[in-house]
Parts: sequence; structure tokens; C-alpha cells
Amino acid sequence: MPFAHDTAVELRAAVALVNSAEPPETLATVADLDAFFREHGYTGRHDRTAEELAQVRALRPRLRELLLADRDTAARLVNELLAGVPVRPRLVRHSGEDWHVHATADDAPLSTRIVVETAMAMVDVVREDEHSRLAVCADPDCQGLVLDLSRNRSRRYCSTACTNRNAQAALRARRAG
Repeated sequence: MPFAHDTAVELRAAVALVNSAEPPETLATVADLDAFFREHGYTGRHDRTAEELAQVRALRPRLRELLLADRDTAARLVNELLAGVPVRPRLVRHSGEDWHVHATADDAPLSTRIVVETAMAMVDVVREDEHSRLAVCADPDCQGLVLDLSRNRSRRYCSTACTNRNAQAALRARRAG
């Protein structure tokens, strides 16, 4: 894996959040946000309100732009995002996780923590010039994002559904030809 564990975790969460806007919508209710919070190992403040859900959903276009940006644009966007929030990096260890960086207060709104943690993960992407690990799904009917953390950089589809759909289409094309 090209990144530290916490960077990979944050990139996965950011991609999942962005992809939640793709059909079918997967972040429509506070219960969906609760599941997202648990699945991606967030800690700290979680208000479980419609307002918090709206704030998190509103991040998706901004995060999509950041995750798909070229290196120079990503650096500018990271700086803009971090300039707008109080950032206080510190090392923490919790929930069976080893030492990793939290860059904002645990009582900051969830949407703020997501922005800061995604921006901090993108710092590593920019520094390591690893933008090729983030792309749009190769399925022509899908706009989901792909995070490729594989050693051989072979991941092309955002989900198992897109992978299977394209494998089936390729099989049908081979049989027909």
C-alpha cells in the first residue's frame, strides 16, 4: 500500500462519501449517516440530526473535485480547505487503531472533521504524486470514483456491481464475436 494506514482509511471514506451521491443514493437518511460513521471508523462528535446529514451530503461535490483534481489544483484546494477550519494535528490511538493523526478537535462538527481528514489524506497523495490512484469508474454508465490501492494499479471499477456488469458484457461480446 502506498500510503500510511490512516491516509488509506480517509481516502476510502472520502470516495465512499462521494460515491454515495451516485444512483442509487446511499446517504439519504440519518440512519444511513450513522452506518457511514460506523463503517468508516469515525470517532468524536456525531449529532445524528437532519442538519448534520445535510452538511455531510453538501461536501460531496467539493470532495469529488478535490479527489479528481490534478496535482497542482489538489494542492491549492487542500490549502483552501485547511485555511477555512481550525487545524490542530495530534497523534491519537483508539478503538484498536495504532497511532494516527487527528487534525481537528473531536468535538468539531462531523462535516468539518471529514473535510480536514480528507484534506490531510490528500496532502499525502500530492506529496507522493499518486493521483493516478484516484479516477472515475471505467464503466461508461457510471460516474463513481475508484480508489486503487492495489500494488499493480489494476482497479478500474468503483464497485463489484460495475465490475460484474462489465465482465458479463465482455463475456457476451466474446461469445457473439
